Amino acid sequence: MLGELLLPEIEELIELRDFAALREAVADLTPADMGDLFADLPAERVAVIFRILPRDQAARVFEYLPVETQEALLKALGQEQVAGVLNAMAPDDRTALLEELPSEASQKLIGLLTPEERKVANTLLGYPEESIGRLMTPDYVAVRREWTISDVMNYIRQVGRDKETLNVVYVTDEKGKLIDDIRLREIVLADPNAHVSDLMNEQFVALKVDDDQEAAVQAFKKYDRVALPVVDSHGVLVGMITVDDVLDVAEQEDTEDIQKMAGMEALDAPYLEIGLLHMVKKRGVWLSVLFLGETLTASAMGHFEKDIEKAAVLALFIPLIISSGGNSGSQASTLITRAMALGEVKLRDWWHVMRRELVSGLLLGLLLAVIGIVRIHVWQWVGWSDYTNYYHYVGLAVALALVGVVLWGSLMGSMLPFILRRLGLDPATSSAPFVATLVDVSGLIIYFYTALAILNGKLL
Repeated sequence: MLGELLLPEIEELIELRDFAALREAVADLTPADMGDLFADLPAERVAVIFRILPRDQAARVFEYLPVETQEALLKALGQEQVAGVLNAMAPDDRTALLEELPSEASQKLIGLLTPEERKVANTLLGYPEESIGRLMTPDYVAVRREWTISDVMNYIRQVGRDKETLNVVYVTDEKGKLIDDIRLREIVLADPNAHVSDLMNEQFVALKVDDDQEAAVQAFKKYDRVALPVVDSHGVLVGMITVDDVLDVAEQEDTEDIQKMAGMEALDAPYLEIGLLHMVKKRGVWLSVLFLGETLTASAMGHFEKDIEKAAVLALFIPLIISSGGNSGSQASTLITRAMALGEVKLRDWWHVMRRELVSGLLLGLLLAVIGIVRIHVWQWVGWSDYTNYYHYVGLAVALALVGVVLWGSLMGSMLPFILRRLGLDPATSSAPFVATLVDVSGLIIYFYTALAILNGKLL
């Protein structure tokens, strides 16, 4: 909010080239607020401000900028300033930038790093994409079990300034293997003459460097930590992940799931920044698949064309039937997909879910059936519609069809995420439109065969 209020003033100061006043104007802004402010300014003007900021502050602000703004700013800054910012950035944030850039541009920037920082950058980029290794930072504090608390505090004072967080101190053996983690609070409150081993219980949680980033999200949710260590296949401590990076991953995963559940491919960039043709491609593929699926609905109606001609009243309730089945299926699919994402439902729970949906689908179907049959009778009695002299049977056919379609929709919507997960696919692709399309076709079949059974010899 403060940054937005200062925006006109900052633009005016840049025009006047009053750099002393400009430095004073942004002095009270946090890096996050400055990041929001700079995202609304052209890269050339942001570059002017960056040139008057201390190197460490500029690096912290740079980390809060969107990737697109970072790229534009790197082009606007001089090579020496770019090198200063990149070398001062946190390794994990720098990795996030480098992996978004084309390979040639990324290699050029890596070449601007100091030998030490270049080694760190290449190591992190060497891990698989979407792995925990791409998220972690090697800036952690590791101590030995035989050290005294006084030794630990002295060591933290020496190296702590360059570390991303000091909330947790890690204990390693002579080979670098992680053997425990200790909260800084415990160290500060301990007797200076006590040893690290006196505070250890060897009950710690660590992430594997090659695991998927989603595993980090689940671990942070489960253990309620602000940072977790990362180890290699031999248990050697190689880095740590902080909660701010995991929140970014969680947001990205949730965004992808929501977009997939809307019946489209996940976008690779924010809505206003993605290319129009690229977005059309992302949406058009699934939209075409859904359209082809809906053509089966027309085929199903064509199969019962003669029955519709005999009893045109049946056509009046087609939208009601297929929408009820699609809605119930979408509800079930959304509930189960989200429960899977939160870890509340596992593959082994499919039978338990099926039993619940059998009961809930039946009850929901009966609820809609009662509403439907009452509506048909009331409209007939009041004279708002004429459902023929067999309106009692028409109402019964619609009611029974609603029970069947809603029950079927609930079962299909709840089981599709399990089937997709079993096949190694993302359950989020069991989107509401996809489920609705499948239920539309089967719902028509259920409706017309139910009507044939009840109205045979009457209207049919």
